[in-house]
Amino acid sequence: MTINIMYLGHSGFVIAAGDHAVAIDPFLTGNPLAVHKPGDLAPTHIALTHGHEDHLGDTVSIVKRTGAEVFAAFELCNYLSEQGVSATQPMNPGGRVDTPFGFVALTQAFHSSSHEGRYLGMPCGVILNIAGVTLYHCGDTALFGDMKLIGEVYRPDVAMIPIGDRFTMGPELATRAAELIRPKVAIPIHYNTWPPIEQDPARLTPAGIEVKVMKPGETWAYG
Repeated sequence: MTINIMYLGHSGFVIAAGDHAVAIDPFLTGNPLAVHKPGDLAPTHIALTHGHEDHLGDTVSIVKRTGAEVFAAFELCNYLSEQGVSATQPMNPGGRVDTPFGFVALTQAFHSSSHEGRYLGMPCGVILNIAGVTLYHCGDTALFGDMKLIGEVYRPDVAMIPIGDRFTMGPELATRAAELIRPKVAIPIHYNTWPPIEQDPARLTPAGIEVKVMKPGETWAYG
């Protein structure tokens, strides 16, 4: 089945198939690259990689308007509950939750996770299986060797890989990450939002893997 992958800019996406649409890290307000506003999105579900403002983003306002269910680390779900978000699926790295569209699983990521100084659990990557297509959103992370194991276990069709450097991998290490994961397609993320993470996505050059550079607001039909 074909899925639609819409890039929100920075690290955000909406993945849609049939009656289901999953937003990942919907950071729009304050995102200089975003072409959408929070009110433009109507996801049925949201998956979060970690609690930093540029990933948690507009989750609370979107959920209060749409009733979307949120998948995130345990501590992050606790925080969201305090903000009036009732439909949460608390998880942690290594865990998986089956859903009407497939499943959501969390992986480890090497980064940090907090909001206004509050610890919000471990940072994560997200494995999303929807309509038979598997995507691996690496979240904000450094390169780590178990990316190869994650690729072997989940066999993702598409991987979203940060290339901005400074806070995550840069293009060279992201290239190595893609070669460990071995998706069919790699999408560079988390770059060019602000000057400290300006990068040329043409420097993401994994051998034998298609690189899909998406523009904010662009939708790509995959499958």
